[in-house]
Formats: sequence, C-alpha cells, structure tokens
Amino acid sequence: MSARLEDAGDRLIVWNGNTEKRGALSPELYATILEACEKAADPRIRSVILTSEGPFFCAGGDLTVLIARQGMPEEERRAGIEGLHDVIRAMRNCPVPIIAAVEGGAAGAGLSFAMACDIIVAAKGAKFVAAYVKAGLVPDGGLTAHLARAIPRQLTMEMCLLGQTVFAERMFDLGVVNALTDVGGTMDVATGYADRFAAGPRVAQGMIRSMVAQAYDGTEAEQLDVERDAMGFATGAPEAGEGIAAFLEKRAPNYG
Repeated sequence: MSARLEDAGDRLIVWNGNTEKRGALSPELYATILEACEKAADPRIRSVILTSEGPFFCAGGDLTVLIARQGMPEEERRAGIEGLHDVIRAMRNCPVPIIAAVEGGAAGAGLSFAMACDIIVAAKGAKFVAAYVKAGLVPDGGLTAHLARAIPRQLTMEMCLLGQTVFAERMFDLGVVNALTDVGGTMDVATGYADRFAAGPRVAQGMIRSMVAQAYDGTEAEQLDVERDAMGFATGAPEAGEGIAAFLEKRAPNYG
C-alpha cells in the first residue's frame, strides 16, 4: 500500500507508504491527501499530519513516470502536473492546520508538500532538496512561491538553480522548520502540536490560517479589511465567549 489514511480521533494522519522508492509520489498518495483535506471539514478533526512509513518523507516525482510522459502531448503533461497542483491547493485550503513530520528528507515535490504545510517538524540531518535542475527539469507544486516567501532570494536561487541540499538544521535557523528532533522522533513532536491544536478554538484557528495565507498575496490595505471582517465575526462567536471568560477566570478554556 503506497499510502493510507489513519483516523486518530481529533486528527487525521496521512502515511506515505511508498517505502521502496523513498516515498516517491503516487496516485494513492494524491488521493489520500485529498481525502484527508475533505474529511478535515468534520468539526471533530483539529489537524492533519503528513508523514512517511519509511525513513524518507518524500523523494518527489518518480522519474520512470516522468520518462513515460516525455512522449505525451504537452497538454497531457500539463494535466498530470495539474493533478499535483490540485493536491497543493487542497492542502492550502484545508480547514485545519497541517503538520509535516519529515524524516530523512523532502525532495522535489516532496519538498512542495512539506512547504505547503503549516508546521514542519524535521529530524536532524534531514535534507531539503529542489534538485529538478539536475534532471533538466523545473520546480512545480508551488515550490518557487513557497520558498520565495520563506527564505532569502539568494538561497532560493541556490536551491533551485544548483539543486543545492539544505539540511534541517539550517532550515530551522531560518525559521522554516518549527522543531528539530532526533531521528525517529518527528511523530512524537508532531503529535504534540496536534494535541495543542485539539485544545484550541477550531474555528478561530481555521480563520487565522486563511488570513495568514491571504496576507502573502494582498496589500496591507486589503489585509486590514480581511482582519476587520474576521475579527468582527470572531468577537461574537461562542469560542470568544469561552476564551474571554476563561482568561478572566484564570482557567484553561474548554472549546469542546
């Protein structure tokens, strides 16, 4: 089984099981991520964790598949890439936070998946690689957009133009990786983040996630309007009633 979805109560876990190919992309992985993002609409779901059953998070596209596509018309090749982009869009529009637990490394579109997540937990020594250029290819999966927003331009160019590997420690120093762990420890830390999301206000978290995403694309004036409308709604919502009361009463809030 190259991918499976685990329902863990208040969270969903996407397991990339394509271990023989270092977690390379597969139709099953696409379908499982899409299923997780769809099922995350259930109010009991507070987060999604994306991880691998093997020692490598995701090695990106299967080169044997890419070779087979060379003989296709360009329009068909674009359609194949659009399938990946539909998954990235679903991740970005997911109603709950997505946590990446990266063991070994994330390469190519695997890096795109990691960068599309809201929280990245990585094992020490894990590799972050955009090596498309070494195969005469270019990044996809929104990778140039995500890297450009997250790291300096010169490092983005080094990663994309030269296929330079950047290790988890440097990504942590740059603020891209939220937490570093020992090898084999990423799921424990990812679970800790999921626990924190589960204890928080689901609706407010979803709104914040959307607001931050919009902030990268809009102007300050537009974002002021986004924040006005979101805060206007949030102030009158039940979560705010519980959160404010808990703060004033000096107790932990219970968001249900």
